[in-house]
Amino acid sequence: MITLFIADLHLSPEHPELTQALFDYLDYRAAGAHALYILGDLFDYWIGDDAIGEFERSVADKLAEYAGKGTQLYLMHGNRDFLLGQDFATAAGAELIEDPSLIMLGDVPLLLMHGDSLCTDDQEYMAFRAMVRDPQWQRSVLALPIAERLRMAAQLRERSGASNSNKSDEIMDVNPGAVERIMRQCQVRTLIQGHTHRPDVHDFLIDDEVVRRYVVGDWRLDREADVDIGWEVRHDGLTLTLEQFSLSELAYH
Repeated sequence: MITLFIADLHLSPEHPELTQALFDYLDYRAAGAHALYILGDLFDYWIGDDAIGEFERSVADKLAEYAGKGTQLYLMHGNRDFLLGQDFATAAGAELIEDPSLIMLGDVPLLLMHGDSLCTDDQEYMAFRAMVRDPQWQRSVLALPIAERLRMAAQLRERSGASNSNKSDEIMDVNPGAVERIMRQCQVRTLIQGHTHRPDVHDFLIDDEVVRRYVVGDWRLDREADVDIGWEVRHDGLTLTLEQFSLSELAYH
């Protein structure tokens, strides 16, 4: 009963090598899993289900093929693909889940999050997040012409990159108090998140009990820069582990 958790693939037509890595992952490393949870930012940007083109349809078709073999597939919104909708989820054979979501692995409760809502020290980003997650704002954006939404998405990515380059690493990481509050609220000892691109396993104490936070890393494949890394959290039926693997070698294992 393998259960897998991945995040932050940031797929786009501009980087077909990452899309192929996902397809290879589904065919090989993730083959036969009981469930696969994608914890946000499957796509680098998403401007609405009505704008699905050949690239997006190819991803949906591959995910549907994978889910059709018996794996339960779950999608969570990230900070890049927060406009992902039910039409895409249905086409992909996936279920959209809330952020945060509480699930059970056997009799153990587990909290799943994208992770951006925990970065409360970054007040500029938190204000932006509140705006783009507002249903009224989303409806107004989705009513715009597709070309205008594409320009808006490009502008937002450019502004985000420029803004983040001037922020400290500490500000863009999770706030420990925010982590503790949500784990207390949900009464869990284990949290899995993405977003920060800082893969690690963090043990700490809440009320004298050891709790654990898993951070799933982002996927990166740039042969010129000699970067070839994928990440997952894997539950083998007994234990949870954070695992790193080569994206380019998925089809050979």
